[in-house]
Amino acid sequence: MFRLLSVFFCNFAPMKLKHLILFLAVVLAACSSRHPVETRFIASQNQQLQDIDSLLWQQPDSAQMVLVDFAASPKADSLSTFDGHYFQILLSELLYKNDCEQTNRKELLEAVDYFDSLTIVLNDNPQPRSRHCGLGPQSPGQNDNLVFLDARAHYINGVGFYERDCVVEACTEYLKAVEIMESHYKTENLSDKKAQFIGLTFNRLYRLFSDQYMSEPAIGCAQQALAFFRIAPLSAYSVPITLSKIGVEYAALEEIDSMKYYYAQALSLMPDTANIYYRDLRSSWALNDYLYHQKGDAALQTLKRMAAEADDDDERLTRYLTIGDLYYRESLYDSALRYLQPVFDRKTDLGIKLQTADHLSEIYGGLGEHEKEEAYIRFMARYKSIGVDNKSETSKLSTLYQDYANRKQQRLAEAEHAKHIKKTVGIIVTAAVFVALGLVVVAKRRSSKLLRQEMEKQRQAHQAQQNALSGRLKQSNQEIRELKEQIKQQDNLSAKAEAAPTFAEEPICRLIVERVNEGQFKAKVDYSVYKDSALDKQQLLDLRLATDRHFNQFTVRLKQAYPKLTNGDLDYCCLYLLGLNDADIAALMQRAYNTVTERSTKLRNVFGSENNISNTLRGLAESFLLN
Repeated sequence: MFRLLSVFFCNFAPMKLKHLILFLAVVLAACSSRHPVETRFIASQNQQLQDIDSLLWQQPDSAQMVLVDFAASPKADSLSTFDGHYFQILLSELLYKNDCEQTNRKELLEAVDYFDSLTIVLNDNPQPRSRHCGLGPQSPGQNDNLVFLDARAHYINGVGFYERDCVVEACTEYLKAVEIMESHYKTENLSDKKAQFIGLTFNRLYRLFSDQYMSEPAIGCAQQALAFFRIAPLSAYSVPITLSKIGVEYAALEEIDSMKYYYAQALSLMPDTANIYYRDLRSSWALNDYLYHQKGDAALQTLKRMAAEADDDDERLTRYLTIGDLYYRESLYDSALRYLQPVFDRKTDLGIKLQTADHLSEIYGGLGEHEKEEAYIRFMARYKSIGVDNKSETSKLSTLYQDYANRKQQRLAEAEHAKHIKKTVGIIVTAAVFVALGLVVVAKRRSSKLLRQEMEKQRQAHQAQQNALSGRLKQSNQEIRELKEQIKQQDNLSAKAEAAPTFAEEPICRLIVERVNEGQFKAKVDYSVYKDSALDKQQLLDLRLATDRHFNQFTVRLKQAYPKLTNGDLDYCCLYLLGLNDADIAALMQRAYNTVTERSTKLRNVFGSENNISNTLRGLAESFLLN
């Protein structure tokens, strides 16, 4: 807590007295407190710190005052290890955003190491447990917050290095912050604060490389920043400002077409013209119009108008430097002096002073004022080693950026390779599924074929069994027919010897009646089913003979009375005389039922009677007996 006290005394001198008193009380309480510090959680459990963090992104000055109030409250005494380091990051960011020097350097470095150690555990196991930190299983949201905090720690550490002119170390930290974010998040999933943070980090890298006159990496970083500012702009000026920065670097490379393209894009997106960004852009464009298109008068008018509209003396001096440089190039030394001398006298930026001193030494030399010329030469000589140091730093920075670009390319290649493997696995799995389905279909078809073959075998076996049964049945029927034939022959022999007492008792009549009674013939059943019951020609002849014996030559006299009758009609008449119906006759004669009914209709027409054909024939038979 004494560290907190020293930080606030150094940076927040205007703090109210009651806050200081409360803060001292907290410090004294901390000295006597024996409460253990809670270190279980990987994410902040302090809602006030989270609220300050949210406010920091919109209103850093207000967030600073809230943080001051929080540090003076009793709650600041019971911060967990995590929240203590979280506090230091917030403090560093607020110092930077409120233009204060970073004075909690030692505490910040400890915070960087702490969050690095947590992310190392996290990378080794996405659901970490650390005996050192007391970590339990974490949700994805908590892991995201941890990674983001670690990246922020490196970013603000880079700011601290940059403030101390440690350019290489600052670049290392900025690139580390970017790599932490790029390794954990996909660009398409970034939005709001995280996208803004990466944009800001690339913007810091742009400034660093631009200050070292390293235009190519500066352009690369500015384009990266532009991509993220398009996703989540910090303000309406974020995108046009970044476009203009890219244009400036192309101008330095003398790639005029690219410069004009980015300048035009920046101007088209600038929300208004009453701002320093617009004036910077117009001034830069005017200077390049002079350099490459010899538009000196127009350029001077634009530059002087931008200087007149400057918000403050610092901006005005910047415009003077450009105007003085233009006059210097035209060898209009008196006019150049009027603008360059105030720049050297009042500007504090060493690079600008050296550039101005170089112009002034030559101008005074040309005017014959050698004492002033020597003074500016001595000023430049005092910093002659800067060029050597810059070359060394430039080489290191170039290596750092190239190493980062190579690692990024490797990560992208690995991600693409993993994506390709995933796609290939997906194709293989899909193909395997289709092959499996194909095998199932083939197996099913084969199984169906085997089943059909088995069923065909069973059908053939059943058919063979049926054929065997049918053969035995036919054999039995043949045996029966042979037996009946024997009986018939015996009956015929008996008939020759002696006629039956009545027509119905004739052997052939009894045979026919037996078949009818056994068959129970149906009109709707196909006649071929009753094939075994059919009458042959001999049996029909026997029926005629029996009819003629009992009814006085019935068939002969019927033919004489009705000449239209055929021999087939006479057979049907004998059957009807026996009292059979159409279904019985169809089965015995092996004719279709419809054919028999048509014959019955024909016979009624021949006899000219609408009565039952059997009754009609009985009447005719009785009449033949009487005559």
